[in-house]
Amino acid sequence: MNKVVIIGSGCAGWTAALYTARANLEPLVLMGCQPGGLLTTTSIVENFPGFPEGIDGCELMTRMQNQAKRFGAMSGFGTVEGVNFKKYPFELTVDGELVRAETVIIATGASHKHLSVPGEEKLETKGVTYCATCDGALPIFRNKPLVVVGGGDSACEEALYLTRFGSEVFLVHRRDSLRASRIMAERVHAHKTIKPIWDSVVTEILDLRHDAVTGVRLKNLKTNAERILECAGVFIAIGHMPNTGIFKGQVEMDDNGFILRKHGSATSVPGVFVAGDCSDHVYRQAITAAGMGCAAAIDAERFLAARNE
Repeated sequence: MNKVVIIGSGCAGWTAALYTARANLEPLVLMGCQPGGLLTTTSIVENFPGFPEGIDGCELMTRMQNQAKRFGAMSGFGTVEGVNFKKYPFELTVDGELVRAETVIIATGASHKHLSVPGEEKLETKGVTYCATCDGALPIFRNKPLVVVGGGDSACEEALYLTRFGSEVFLVHRRDSLRASRIMAERVHAHKTIKPIWDSVVTEILDLRHDAVTGVRLKNLKTNAERILECAGVFIAIGHMPNTGIFKGQVEMDDNGFILRKHGSATSVPGVFVAGDCSDHVYRQAITAAGMGCAAAIDAERFLAARNE
């Protein structure tokens, strides 16, 4: 029987592990199919406090893991295939094996929606990115033309943020008007550096021969005309998908699959807590995920203490 099982091994998961381990709860961290989470796909993290020179995403997650393990956190590479939160202790199926837990912290994160076009996967971290706040200030993007793909609030926020660094910011949208809120759309239209490209989609990201982004191939959906637009970076902002499919019907979620928080980090099931991007569709930063992991650990510790009184 495990006192605490943490599902996920990103910033939220390892911070929760650190706090519960220091409370002598011997947490088990189930690392899943992407140990370290999305941050391991970021080449350099410059906005996590305490690293003035920046730090490689993989190295940051390794440091967090080692710190939690120093205090007794345990880890397993298993993937959670199903959960039963309607029974207590809670039951998790991990690679076909049954794992029981008195408390569970869900920290499964979210996945970026992808364009699924040639060049996107192989040029990720080489000019293709999914987070302007994370990567926009990198030297490879400064004073260069940049492309943002999307038409919602997230895409507008990315484009506005990138005007601080890029020489031009092209906002590529498949429709002839933005889906963003009125105030965000007005800000985009008023900014001289942002140049919308309407009714268009990116069909290819160039150039694999240079092992770096040099441009995109665009297709106009109304005329079918194609052209190449030179740029140094492609920021894809077409949304996120929370990694919460296995919890459907077990905890309350919103219409987009983000797990709802009741009080603090508590979910609709007493003893089940949530932290990080699987519950956060607003900030989605490493530091906010870590903070939520801390809160979930404290809430789990207090839940266990109350049960044992």
